[in-house]
Amino acid sequence: MRTIAGVLLRELERKLPQLIADKQTENFALYQKVLTQKKHDSDKVYSLHEPQAYCVAKGKDHKPYEYGAKASIVTTSTGNIILSAVSHEKNIADVNTLDEVLEKAQSVRISKIQEAVCDRGYRGRKEVKGIKIILPENPKKKDTRYEREKKRAKCRRRAAIEPIIGHLKSGFRLARKLFEGCGW
Repeated sequence: MRTIAGVLLRELERKLPQLIADKQTENFALYQKVLTQKKHDSDKVYSLHEPQAYCVAKGKDHKPYEYGAKASIVTTSTGNIILSAVSHEKNIADVNTLDEVLEKAQSVRISKIQEAVCDRGYRGRKEVKGIKIILPENPKKKDTRYEREKKRAKCRRRAAIEPIIGHLKSGFRLARKLFEGCGW
C-alpha cells in the first residue's frame, strides 16, 4: 500500500496543473510525512482526517492507549458546574496543564480559587499561581480522625469528574473518531 500511495502521490505532483498543485501543498506534505514515517518515530500522524490527534498512553490493562487530544476540565467543588475546559495540542504531562486550565477557571470566578484537588497524575507541584494542589495520599499518624475523614471526602469528590468527562464525550460529541485497534 505504501508503494502504491507513493506512486500516486508522485504522479499527482507531476501531472496536476500548477494552480491546483499550489493549493494542495499542505496536503501533499502531510501525505509525504505519512509515507516516510517509521514504526518508532515520534510525532507520527495517526489520522489523515485529524492530523492533530496523537497517542496518549493510559496505562490501563483494558485500554492501554487512546488516540486524540488531551483535555483538562475544572469543576466546582460542590456541584458539577464546569468552570473551564482546555484542549492541549501536544501530549504534555498532566502537571504542566494546570497553569492554563486554572487561569481560565479563575477568570470566570469572582472569589479566588484556594485549592485544587487533583489525581496522582498531577504529582510534582504543591502550588500553582497561589492555588494549593491537593493530591490523594496515605493518612499521617499524627492526623486526627476528623482530619483523615476531611481529606478523604475531598479526594472522593475528585472522582465525580469522571462521569462528567464521560457525558461530555458521549452527549456533546467530544469523543474522537474510532481508530481500528485502539479499543475505545
